[in-house]
Amino acid sequence: MTPEQLAHRLARPGFFDAMGPGSADDAAGVSQVPLRQAAVLVPLVLHRAPAILLTRRAAHLSAHAGQVAFPGGRLEAGESPEEAALREAEEEVGLPRHWPRLIGRMPRHQTGAGYMVTPVLGLLEPGFPMMPDPSEVAEAFEFPLATLLDPAAPRRESKEWKGRMREYWVWPHDRHFIWGATATILVALAQALREG
Repeated sequence: MTPEQLAHRLARPGFFDAMGPGSADDAAGVSQVPLRQAAVLVPLVLHRAPAILLTRRAAHLSAHAGQVAFPGGRLEAGESPEEAALREAEEEVGLPRHWPRLIGRMPRHQTGAGYMVTPVLGLLEPGFPMMPDPSEVAEAFEFPLATLLDPAAPRRESKEWKGRMREYWVWPHDRHFIWGATATILVALAQALREG
C-alpha cells in the first residue's frame, strides 16, 4: 500500500467506526475501579512502503519491561488523550510534538493491569527527528504496513497465567515478540485498513 492509498483508506467515511466498540485484554478479575486513563500514539510512517513506529521498553522498568509498545502513558491532570500521546512520544523517543498529524482516536482498550488506553492515530512524514530516552526505551523500530495488512499474519496464542488460560494476539517479527495490548490495537487497525 502506498502513502496515497493509505491516505485514501484513512479518509474513508466510517473508517474509525469499522474498528468496533473497543477491546479488552483476556484477564479476568481486574478490580481497578476506576480504571486509570492512558493514551498511546499509533504512528503511521509515510515511507513509499508505509510502516508503524513501535518501541521496545527498557529492560530495567518495573512494569512491562522489554515489551513492545506504542509511545504512550498515563494522562496527567487536565490532559486530553491527544496531548498525553504527543507528550509521551516526545519524552520516550524524542519525537517533536508538532510533527505527527493526528487524524483520530481508535476504540479504547482495557488492559489487565487496570488501564483504559485511548490509541491516537497519527501520520508521520519521513525524516522526523528521533532520540529514544534509554531510561524508558531500549529501541525504536518500524513494523511494515504490508505485514499488518496480511490477514494471515497475526495468530492467537494461549498461556496459563495466574491459574487460568489467557488468549492473546501475536504478530510476526524477526526480532521482537509483539503481543498484548499493542497486538490487539494493531489487529483493530489492520481490520479497518483492509475494509473496502
